[in-house]
Amino acid sequence: MFAVFVYGTLKPGEVNYRGYCQGKAIAAFPAYALGDLYALSLGYPAMTPGREKVWGALLKFNDPEVLQSLDRLEEYEPGRRREENEYQRQEISIYHPSGELLGTAWAYLMEREKIEKLGGRSIPSGCWQNASNSVPNS
Repeated sequence: MFAVFVYGTLKPGEVNYRGYCQGKAIAAFPAYALGDLYALSLGYPAMTPGREKVWGALLKFNDPEVLQSLDRLEEYEPGRRREENEYQRQEISIYHPSGELLGTAWAYLMEREKIEKLGGRSIPSGCWQNASNSVPNS
């Protein structure tokens, strides 16, 4: 089993959840990680390491093929040069909304330089929601 922290289009209720996670995730919990969150001009978010709470969901999976599918979506290829990947998959600490450490999970983080090039704007609340999606965050 492995876990992935999602904070954007892969969150339950968001556009990519159905195609990539629904029916494959064996558990989903509201959670946060420490970082900085940005809205990109492309219509999806990016996270960097930081000290603020970034809200999302902790998803647990049994099928390792799911991770490969998520890597393709996030344009991450292990072994490829960092600048060639859109995101970097990293293992980070994940917290329950109460502050309790839940453990570690994979997360897709973006380099700050790439965020600047993509017109990233800080999201001080730490919670991204697609403006065209009326489903509330979990």
